[in-house]
Amino acid sequence: QVQLVESGGGLVQAGGSLSLSCAASGRTFSTYNMGWFRQAPGKEREFVAAARWSGGTTYYADSVKGRFTISRDNAKTTVYLQMNSLKPEDTAVYYCAADRSILQIWPRGNMDYWGKGTLVTVSS
Repeated sequence: QVQLVESGGGLVQAGGSLSLSCAASGRTFSTYNMGWFRQAPGKEREFVAAARWSGGTTYYADSVKGRFTISRDNAKTTVYLQMNSLKPEDTAVYYCAADRSILQIWPRGNMDYWGKGTLVTVSS
């Protein structure tokens, strides 16, 4: 069992930066791939980024590639999402997720565990 709690959301101006954290509890954290999804108002939840359990491999949605960076610290059982050059279209509730599937199928969204989300609002 893995419990996920996101933090770090807030209001930021376009072009600014924000860092999200996801604290995980559960003894098997280090065996799970971890990642982020987001859901904008009136839209379906979409994949953002994921990192393999070892942290050495990452995978990003094209819409955030080059602007967002995912990282994880297994010792702290925490995964991070550094978001730079934010755009108004990045406004969404951001969800942390954990799953053992390979990163390339994460966009399907069928994750084992989900956090409750944290709101990111980017003003123009």
